[in-house]
Amino acid sequence: MKHTDVLIIGGGPIGIACGIEAKKAGLSYLIIEKGCLVNSLYHYPINMQFFSTSELLELDQIPFISAETKPRRKEALEYYRRVSHLHDLSIHLFEKVLHVNKQVEGHFTIETSKANYTAKQVIVATGFYDFPNLLHIPGEDLSKVSHYYNDPHYYANMNVVVVGASNSSVDAALECYRKGANVTLVVRDKEISSHVKYWVKPDIENRIAEGAIQVYFNSNLTNITPTTVTLEQKGKSIHIANDFVLALTGYRPDFDFLRRLGITTQNDDEQLPTFNAETMETNIENLYLAGVVCGGLNTHTWFIENSRVHAKCIIEHITKRSSKNN
Repeated sequence: MKHTDVLIIGGGPIGIACGIEAKKAGLSYLIIEKGCLVNSLYHYPINMQFFSTSELLELDQIPFISAETKPRRKEALEYYRRVSHLHDLSIHLFEKVLHVNKQVEGHFTIETSKANYTAKQVIVATGFYDFPNLLHIPGEDLSKVSHYYNDPHYYANMNVVVVGASNSSVDAALECYRKGANVTLVVRDKEISSHVKYWVKPDIENRIAEGAIQVYFNSNLTNITPTTVTLEQKGKSIHIANDFVLALTGYRPDFDFLRRLGITTQNDDEQLPTFNAETMETNIENLYLAGVVCGGLNTHTWFIENSRVHAKCIIEHITKRSSKNN
């Protein structure tokens, strides 16, 4: 059984940042990622462009050079791969953490799909992209329905319903439309979200205004069949011919996993996990949170650019506590 000072769950940008800081502090560490390196970014849409500039996505002051002001998914994958190689980080990929238990002696035992470990401290940097917010309507389990979007070519010449009005929904609607799909947006609110990227929002609004993309505001999808969808708008049921549904209604952290770790929540509605904002330590001593997982259901609270600092906060707290104990 391998022992390490710090075990980091999640090999995304923030997990990588934690590994860098642990290594710089002279701590033994291990990053465990259930998928590929920066797994969530890998599963972003193929043409995805970040809202942030490349400078705000940098780690450890390593320059992130991109062709445009706002980098794209492909460039981010290349950048974080280079960063991990430059620091020669200790990362186990395609290894899933199954159980984390704190022992009476104070250390943690960690069981994964491949091995067992012990660690003095554990950092959870798992993000939120793996668990979509479901619609809970009939037909959602049909193969034509997806909660993830990748390449618009797949939907060429098809009748596509996109649910939602956030960045992911708007990007999918515009890209599918430009590949020849007949696109209909189903939006719960009365307008396109104000959080949509400022250079994209006029585009979707103009496409709606000219009738190129059909939209139903103040509406909800209520039923999906192999050839149609039904939506409810102001008490009226509307039936639409349909080939594919992109239910891009957002994602959430793995709350079951956090609960199994013993992490409590501060707000039942928002599912905010308990942690010290200065040290990132949870209600369990030596168990820390880092990155977007800290936001609970408020997945627009934390991003790479404002949670990079979590890595330094955590490692500084670990080293200070260690020096006091010694």
